[in-house]
Parts: sequence; structure tokens; C-alpha cells
Amino acid sequence: MPVKPPRICGCGHRIASGVRCRCEVARAKQAQARNDQRRGSAHQRGYTKDWDREAKAFLSLPVNRRCVLCGAAADTVDHKVAHKGNQRLFWDRSNWQPVCRPCNSRKNVRTEGGFGNAIR
Repeated sequence: MPVKPPRICGCGHRIASGVRCRCEVARAKQAQARNDQRRGSAHQRGYTKDWDREAKAFLSLPVNRRCVLCGAAADTVDHKVAHKGNQRLFWDRSNWQPVCRPCNSRKNVRTEGGFGNAIR
């Protein structure tokens, strides 16, 4: 099996293939901190103990045990329409759907502008 050669990071260091340079890790942490500051914490966005309890009860129902997008075991409650802080929409069970974590991440990146994608 061939091994990829090392690469040169933007900072000038030689880095093994598949490894992130210290400067890249630091930039990623800074970007995440800026994003968290802008969005607020999960608790500030409404994801409290009450949410955990309600989401667990929602997923325990037989009709909600499978991801609506791929059919895998559901482990996350997704808001069909992003609530954007609207507590009425946040708690509206008709706006909830059972999904697996990978499908939830894919949907949110596609519809909410993750990784530089346009918001739809």
C-alpha cells in the first residue's frame, strides 16, 4: 500500500500525510470559539434538561425509532424548520423528526449554511 508523502503547511512546517499542523489546529479552535460566541451555548439556545427529557421521550416512541432520512437507528431529534431562537417553533412537536446524527449533520450543513454553503 503506497504511503503519501509529507506536505508543507502554510506556516512552512513539514507535516506527515493525514496529520494536522499545530497552526491548523489553533486556527480551527479560534474559529470554533468565534462561532460559539456568535451562536451562544447550547443551553442558551434552548437545549436544556427539559429538552433532553422531551427528546428522549420522543425518540422512545415506536414510530420514532428510525431515521426518517435513511432508516438507521435514530438518536437525534431534528427540527424540520430551524427554530432560530423561536421557542414556540422549538417546542412544536409537529416540527420534530427522528434522525441519525450523520443525516442531521448533512441536513444542517446543506440547509443552514455550514462549511461556507449558502443558506437555503
